[in-house]
Amino acid sequence: MKNKEILKRGLEELNISVDDLKIDKFEKYKNLLIEWNKNINLTAIEDEKEIYIKHFIDSVSCLLTGYIKDYDKIIDVGTGAGFPGIPLRVCLENINLTLLDSLNKRINFLREVCNSLDLDNVEFIHGRAEDFGKDEDYREKYDVATARAVASLPILLEYCTPFIKVGGYFVCLKGPSIYEELKESEKAIEILGMEFVEKVDVKLPFTDINHNILILKKIKNTPTKYPRKAGKPSKNPIK
Repeated sequence: MKNKEILKRGLEELNISVDDLKIDKFEKYKNLLIEWNKNINLTAIEDEKEIYIKHFIDSVSCLLTGYIKDYDKIIDVGTGAGFPGIPLRVCLENINLTLLDSLNKRINFLREVCNSLDLDNVEFIHGRAEDFGKDEDYREKYDVATARAVASLPILLEYCTPFIKVGGYFVCLKGPSIYEELKESEKAIEILGMEFVEKVDVKLPFTDINHNILILKKIKNTPTKYPRKAGKPSKNPIK
């Protein structure tokens, strides 16, 4: 089976249908990722098949939860090489996406990808979540915040929660060992104005890998003291 067919069938296994145009966009994305990765550190995964499965399909698996919908305003915090934000934008043409990353080289890569794939309604922010989470132009302005492989959950909550409007959701991609992180996050969840909704289990097609997607809902405004100054959440998480 060709790798493009693996991508298409893998998405279909997750009940996500994509046409040939979207598959071609993923193909361009993969090519750019491999090319740029020669010069800047974007991913440790360089095998084409693994990129399709462990980056693209894994990112799009967020749609299984039902909490990310077309026309949502979404911020992907610590997006890195664009995961899960850009794969979600390929599949949902009408979302309004913000990609936030602290490294300008990665932001330049993300611009190149979105230009090459003709993806509009994408904003690129070079900066730290702790700074932009305080900015009134971004604070509590989003329906959904996403994050993938950025930090432990108590830290991630402080990074992401300030961006989410009351009634919105935090969709967080995590590995299988999440129960300890959830336990450690109880205080942060309460203080930051969130509540735990559910954990969605995902088995990645063509692998024996099981991932979890955590869903938390914003039920009240985040206190203005959060996020704390840059570096503080990682050095002294809310616990």
